[in-house]
Amino acid sequence: MSEGMREQVRRRYAEAVRSVGEGGSCCGGGSGCGASETGAFEVDLSGGGYSEGEKQQLPRAAVEASLGCGNPVALATLSPGEVILDLGSGGGIDVLLSARRVAPGGKAYGLDMTDEMLALARENQREVGVENVEFIKGQIEDIPLPDDHVDVVISNCVINLSTEKERVIQETFRVLKLGGRFAVSDVVFLGDKGGLPEELVRNVELWAGCVSGALEKSEYEALLSSAGFEDVSVEVTNVYDPETVFGEGRRDEIEALRRVPAASAFIRARKPESW
Repeated sequence: MSEGMREQVRRRYAEAVRSVGEGGSCCGGGSGCGASETGAFEVDLSGGGYSEGEKQQLPRAAVEASLGCGNPVALATLSPGEVILDLGSGGGIDVLLSARRVAPGGKAYGLDMTDEMLALARENQREVGVENVEFIKGQIEDIPLPDDHVDVVISNCVINLSTEKERVIQETFRVLKLGGRFAVSDVVFLGDKGGLPEELVRNVELWAGCVSGALEKSEYEALLSSAGFEDVSVEVTNVYDPETVFGEGRRDEIEALRRVPAASAFIRARKPESW
């Protein structure tokens, strides 16, 4: 991701943390994929997201700071003893849920580039008393972990924020052990995004809201396969209503997303047993 774009996205997510600290929610009433001062993304893009039982295991601030588009913890089928890495861990909701599932003997890492999110995540960790967790600062294009280190990589509506997605996938492949699993929730376009207006694709709030940075479904599949992954699948879970994403009065953007729908998806792949 270019430094300019990275800084603008970082600033948007820092603002989201401050919103929670002031008693609000990053995402309005749901688990939206980004925060906007205009309210354009204060919607639930997850199509359901987390169960009430999962939410009750976590601090209020962790739930309200969730900016995801799904529930990768449920997707990943975690087992005790496994090592998990969450790319773009935010307030820590997926890391804390994962840590419980891999105990005893396992560990959950959370990687985030935003100081405010890391501080919130560590406070949430202290509040719930989960010890098998480590939150680390870094960028998903350059993961600060050794080769062949984790069993599962998860992520929740973050990879599409990067302008270097090929690098992210390569780094993910590197840190996974042989046979390791890629299990993320992300946003995809169901069609040729080349038909989208350039101003929509370049809009920073839409990047921070996980819409315009998304890959086409076929692009995601090809990117994973070319990196060496096998058993690649992209399962669409929720096609977004353009009027819900944009609100009223933005007809050009609404019509563009009708032509090329955006959707949340569960994306799975596996690193081969031998490499």
